[in-house]
Amino acid sequence: MTDTQAMTEQVDSQLGASLERVPAPPGEVAYEVEAAALLHVCRTLRNSPDLKFEMLMDLAGVDYLHYGRDEWQTQTATHSGFSRGRVARDSAPDPAMPGRFGVTYQLLSITHNRRLRLRVKCPDTADPVVDSVIDVWAGANWFEREAFDLFGILFRGHPDLRRILTDYGFIGHPFRKDFPLIGNVEVQYDPGKKRVVYQPVSIVPRVLVPKVIRHDNRYEAALKDVPAAKDSK
Repeated sequence: MTDTQAMTEQVDSQLGASLERVPAPPGEVAYEVEAAALLHVCRTLRNSPDLKFEMLMDLAGVDYLHYGRDEWQTQTATHSGFSRGRVARDSAPDPAMPGRFGVTYQLLSITHNRRLRLRVKCPDTADPVVDSVIDVWAGANWFEREAFDLFGILFRGHPDLRRILTDYGFIGHPFRKDFPLIGNVEVQYDPGKKRVVYQPVSIVPRVLVPKVIRHDNRYEAALKDVPAAKDSK
């Protein structure tokens, strides 16, 4: 039995009713928890002698609005290589879709030298709220402020939830998938007023990801069985 298998058995035996295993890359372990059980699960993961996830390495907000949709036009899409394309959807994404916002926690057990990823989705998309884990891992303080600032996710019980990266007067949350790439306003220094002023954005929207259909003559049917030329000596 590998160490990963041993860890998953320990997690399942103690928290099997509160967690659901989700797909993860080889060698990694990931679980999803309901928002109502988040604090109970986090405390158990930290305090259980068999688990001992003493450190929160990272916390990040997630917006699933465009999850599973094409990023650019392709004739074919693979799960590896150059293309990250997904199955195309005909309808536009729904900003009010259930489970649009979520939070991921990257945990480390120093005692057992193990890592685990925990994911929770916000029950209400219009008012995305989950419990703060500051009382479990004090290092979550600035991580949660960052997720609030960039995604608009609220953390119930956070002692000082305010913006940490954007300006105090910033409008919106820039990491949301429906936030305009050019922003809502821009700032510049006004010599007459001798201060920085806000004004309507003047940048022209443009596509940042190239939308192309790739053609590679190496895969042409007519050249399929042609042997490669040998180097002359």
